[in-house]
Amino acid sequence: MNKLRPIAAGLLAITLAGCSTPVPKALSPQLVPQRFTGPILPDAQVWPQTNWWQGFGNPDLTALIGEAQEGNRDLAAAAARVMQAEAQSTIQRAQLFPQIGAQADHVNSGCSGQGCQQFSKAKAFGLSFNASYELDFWGLARDNLRAANEQLKSARFAQQSVALTVTANVATQYLNVLAIRRRIAIDNAYIAAINNILDVIKLRVKAGSSSHLDLAREQAQLEGVQAQIPGLEIAERQALFNLAVLLGRPPENFDVKTADLDAILAPQVGAGLPSELLLRRPDIAQAEADLAAAHANVDAARAAFLPQISLTGSGGFVSTAIGTLLQGSNFGYSYGANLLQTLFDGGRLAGQKDLAEAVQKEFIANYQSAALNAYADVENALTQVANTARAQEHLKREIEAANEAFEISQLQYRQGAAELLNVLQAQQQLFSAQDQLVQITLANRQAAIHLFEALGGGWQEPPQDRTQVVEN
Repeated sequence: MNKLRPIAAGLLAITLAGCSTPVPKALSPQLVPQRFTGPILPDAQVWPQTNWWQGFGNPDLTALIGEAQEGNRDLAAAAARVMQAEAQSTIQRAQLFPQIGAQADHVNSGCSGQGCQQFSKAKAFGLSFNASYELDFWGLARDNLRAANEQLKSARFAQQSVALTVTANVATQYLNVLAIRRRIAIDNAYIAAINNILDVIKLRVKAGSSSHLDLAREQAQLEGVQAQIPGLEIAERQALFNLAVLLGRPPENFDVKTADLDAILAPQVGAGLPSELLLRRPDIAQAEADLAAAHANVDAARAAFLPQISLTGSGGFVSTAIGTLLQGSNFGYSYGANLLQTLFDGGRLAGQKDLAEAVQKEFIANYQSAALNAYADVENALTQVANTARAQEHLKREIEAANEAFEISQLQYRQGAAELLNVLQAQQQLFSAQDQLVQITLANRQAAIHLFEALGGGWQEPPQDRTQVVEN
C-alpha cells in the first residue's frame, strides 16, 4: 500500500497541473490610491452618464457625435476586429467537439488491348463515415478556448475605448473650430479699432498736430494683427478637416454652424474612488482581458506537456452495385484509441511555456501601466478644469479694466491729452486679453471633455468579465 502512495501522488500532481489556474493579481494595494487629490466640486455628480456630451447643451455637437458613431472608420475597424475575435473563439470551441466526416466512392476499372487478360474489369461503390475525438482530459482545448474568449473580450473593450476616444475627439475638434472663429472675430474687431484710431491720426497729421511716427506705429500694429488672421484661418480649416474625417466624411466642402463658445457650459462631474476607476475605463478592462488571455496560454502551455488521448471510429458500406450498397451484409466498421506523449522535442514545449510566462509578465506590467496612467489622466483633468476656470475669472476682470483703460486713452488722445503710445498699449492689452480668454475658455471646455474621457465616459465593466478585483 505504501508503494502506491508515490504513484498516486504523482498522478494527482499531473492532474492538478492540467487544471486551469486563477489569473494572477496585478495590482497590489500600494498601487491603488485611496482617493484623488485634484480639486473636486462637492455637489458634482459622481461618474459621468453614458451620454455625457449632451450635458454641454449644444444640439449641433450632439448631432455630430451621433454621426461619428455611425460613420467613423476607426470604429468600423474596431467592429471588424471584434468579428475576427468571435471567429477565433468559434474555431477554438470546435476543438471540444468530435470531428465527423463522410466519403462516397465509385471505382470503375477496365482495359483494352492484348494485355487485358492480366486485368479484370471491376466496379465498386462505397459510402463511409469517420469520426475522431480528442479527449480534453488535461484542459488544453478549454485553456485555448478561454484564451480566445478573453481576446474576444479584449476586442470588445478596445471597441468601447475607440468609441470613447472618437467621441472626445469630435467634441474637442468642434470646440476648437468655434474658438478659432471667435479669435478671428476678435482680430477683425481689433482691426476695426485700429482703423478708427488711424482715421484720427491721419486728421491730426494733416493738421500738423501729430507726426508721421504715430501714423507709422499704428499702421505697423494694423499689419501685425492682419498677419495673424491667415494662420488662424489655416488652423480653422485643419480643425474642420480633422472633424470631417472623424465623422467619416471627405473634408471637401465640410462645414459646421458657428455657435457661441461661452454658451457651451461643461457639466460638473466627480471622480469617485480610484479603485472604482479600474472598472470604468475600457482600456483598463482591455489590459485585464489581455492578461487573462496570456494566463490561459500559460495553462495551455503546461497542459501540452501531458499525454494527449484521442478516440477514432469509422464505418461504411461497400458494394459492386449501388442498389445493394446499403444492405447490412455490406457494412463494416472499426474503432480505436490513441495516446500520444512527447518524449523528446529538443526543448520546444519548454520554450513555449517559457514564452507564455514571459508574455504574461509583460501583460501584468501593461495592466499596471494602464491603471497608473488612468489615475494620472484623472488628476491632470481635475487640475486643468479647476485652474482654467480660475484663469477665466481673472481674464474677465482684466478685460473689464483694459476696456475702460482703452476708452479713456482714446478719449485723451483725441483731446490731445495723451500720447499715442498710451492708446497702443491699452489697445494691445485689451485685445490680447480677449484672445487669451477665448483660448482659456477652450482649454476649460476641453479639460472637461478630457475629464469625462479619463473617467470612462459612463462605461462600466460587466461583473462577469472581471478577473482583477481590488479591495477598497
